[in-house]
Amino acid sequence: MMHVRKAKGTKGSGPRRRNVASIMPWAVEALEDYVVNVRPRYGFPSHPALWLTERGGRLQVREIEDRFALYRDELGLPEELVPHCLRHSYVTHNIEDGVDPKFIQEQVGHLYASTTALYTAVSDDFANTMMLKAIELAFDGDPGPRATELSGSR
Repeated sequence: MMHVRKAKGTKGSGPRRRNVASIMPWAVEALEDYVVNVRPRYGFPSHPALWLTERGGRLQVREIEDRFALYRDELGLPEELVPHCLRHSYVTHNIEDGVDPKFIQEQVGHLYASTTALYTAVSDDFANTMMLKAIELAFDGDPGPRATELSGSR
């Protein structure tokens, strides 16, 4: 679990505190690597913030957005790609991985499932596989491996 001090708030309100659980092992490993190997090099062991600047201040949203834009532009990626897109990717990847939609909704702090659905942009392959499984279940009562074979997915 990670305590987020300024998580996304509800419409019309400011940021709110909440805990977020990571269900992606690589994310936990990356955060652990940062905490163990990078964060100590800043030299501010008693600072309560996780993400610091080289001068020991809290990393600000604007700094993250600016650095993200710099990397995006250097890679020639579209200007529409902003840090908020990572929230959409998080939702989409978890849906495609079969994570419970209610859990995802709570993780991203949405009051309504319809809001979370707006964040989801599943791949055509995933949508086709889900549709084939639903059709098989409706007609055969068993969503067996045929749906995966027909869609050409994993």
